[in-house]
Amino acid sequence: MGAAHYEALRVPVAIVLDNVRSMYNVGSFFRTADGAGIEQVILSGITARPPHKGIAKTALGAEERVSWRGVESSWDELQNLRTSGHEIAAIETSNRAVDIFDWQPRFPVCVLFGHEVEGLHPRLLEASDTHVRIPMLGLKHSLNVASAGAIVMYELLRKYRSLHSNQVMGRQA
Repeated sequence: MGAAHYEALRVPVAIVLDNVRSMYNVGSFFRTADGAGIEQVILSGITARPPHKGIAKTALGAEERVSWRGVESSWDELQNLRTSGHEIAAIETSNRAVDIFDWQPRFPVCVLFGHEVEGLHPRLLEASDTHVRIPMLGLKHSLNVASAGAIVMYELLRKYRSLHSNQVMGRQA
């Protein structure tokens, strides 16, 4: 599938960054969200908002292309997204987490990422429909939040494209 076949594709995914402290990580999320065709990025808590030099350094202009908004409360935003039909998925290693490769998301989906050290607040974890983990086979049991975000966004693009392959690839026929 050539690049032209992706031009109009928007993946119905909302990324919520809750208390992500590094502006460079925020910028990386914007850049990856642009590349993967993610619909929107929602910034909450201490998460920095554009325009900001630290975000721009890694976003490289993507913060101007990706739809985003800052919200006061991730909790309130989750309730709004749930009402609009989003599955709420926390990216977190927990006892109830499913492997990202086994997860069958129900689009539209809202994906939550939390603080780089503390993770997501227990209230947000409890409110999530699904917990999703990225398999870790090495000594370390976690990734940088922006790296984890890139894996999740491109896996969601792959799964969405697979579900809608007739629509996306129909232009080839």
